[in-house]
Amino acid sequence: MAQRILFNEVVTRDGFQMEPRFVPTDDKIALIDALGTCGYAKIEVTSFTSPRAIPMLADAEEVMRRIRRVPGVEYSVLVPNLRGAERALESRADELNLVMSVSEAHNQANLRMSRESSFAALAAVARFVDGRVPLNVSLSTAFGCPMQGLVAADEVLLWAERFAALGVRGITFCDTTGMAHPVQVARLVEMLLPRMEGLQLTLHFHNTRGMGLANVLAGVQGGIHRFDASLGGLGGCPYAPGASGNICSEDTVHMLDAMGLDTGIDLARLLPIARSLAKLVGHEVPSHVSKAGRIHDLHPSPPPRTANANDCRHADRPVA
Repeated sequence: MAQRILFNEVVTRDGFQMEPRFVPTDDKIALIDALGTCGYAKIEVTSFTSPRAIPMLADAEEVMRRIRRVPGVEYSVLVPNLRGAERALESRADELNLVMSVSEAHNQANLRMSRESSFAALAAVARFVDGRVPLNVSLSTAFGCPMQGLVAADEVLLWAERFAALGVRGITFCDTTGMAHPVQVARLVEMLLPRMEGLQLTLHFHNTRGMGLANVLAGVQGGIHRFDASLGGLGGCPYAPGASGNICSEDTVHMLDAMGLDTGIDLARLLPIARSLAKLVGHEVPSHVSKAGRIHDLHPSPPPRTANANDCRHADRPVA
């Protein structure tokens, strides 16, 4: 039996933090509760960043307190520093997700510190947590940086190994600005697997240049079984001009389901939730399957038409 593909839903953190309009707390909680019934391995609920930095997630404590936790689902949160870790532990997070960029330029722009300073701060978080909950590290710009260009795989591995030595449970390799392509993904995965044995390895793709699903497929074929995705494809990066959001959860699950892979996600349950997202955020979202339906969702044949002279003009132009 093929190994199950495991999904981490990031819409209420990575997706909502980029929204211009605050999503009401009650709506966030209802969405997380609904997503919890769909078969996800993890849901990244929120971020314990300063509310001044990310006002869209200023309700982190209340959301964590009120969500209905489904057995078997891990409720993860993003933590930027020691204060964030304290808040996350008080809120009973199942996993803390720490973040830094592999690119020096992006780390300076995004976190306003050097990579070495970020590593020292996150190492302090790891010491403070001291195994009370699992830690995951998300390495941003692991495939490329819009200011620096290509990020060498050897540099990605260097930082991954430094965090592995701290005792983290997992590492996520993030295509933060949508610069990855499938051959690059396959090469990095081939390098990672023998050197990161025993760690939870996750891939996080954006669809900025339309290669998100192709990159997922390259990761699956290379042996990766964990992926981040965002309902409706929400999200993005403020330091990537023109960047679109994350890969779309329902589109990704649909592709893998169609290929006969086991995602564990109940797509029939997920799609109505995805279709409600545009109303929740107040704008259209870049989801395909929620609009077009699944490939096996059939439609009734159109009623017969009475032939007329106008029909004859197009009789030689069948639908492709």
